[in-house]
Amino acid sequence: MKTSLRRPLGLPALALLCASVACSAPDGKASPAVPTPPARQAELCRALHKELPETVDGRKRRAADPVSDLTAVWGDPAISLRCGVGRPKILTPGTEHYNPTADSVEIDGVGWLPERQPDGSVRCTTTLRQAWVEVTLPKQVVGEAGDISALTDLADAVRKTIPVGVLP
Repeated sequence: MKTSLRRPLGLPALALLCASVACSAPDGKASPAVPTPPARQAELCRALHKELPETVDGRKRRAADPVSDLTAVWGDPAISLRCGVGRPKILTPGTEHYNPTADSVEIDGVGWLPERQPDGSVRCTTTLRQAWVEVTLPKQVVGEAGDISALTDLADAVRKTIPVGVLP
């Protein structure tokens, strides 16, 4: 696994990840809400869906409810993926949690923005890709230290299907 932290102040990734404050709590459902992206992003997300692995962090992929090419889940408690989500509030100017210097982590060639959620899970959203991909890792996966290494299992599929680019 190749990782790198991009932080202007060079603070340790672990401390910053654990200190991250979430903008909203996850929905708590076993299956993620289906996003409604623009047509081009939906096309990229459908391509991603076809490339997703059968296991993530040793957890088997299972059917999401409702079934959608824009979502996927693995295990219980679920690692959940949503493709075509909106820009994270932490990257949206004018929102309460806007932070243009938020930490990002690169894992196997894919940039991710991790955000600790109030329930202890970590929501990670891709950065610098032509569609936003959001993966929520439950507390049982990330532990107290904020271990997001499960994203290594998704990096290849994201690299193959979601081109590098900046969304407006």
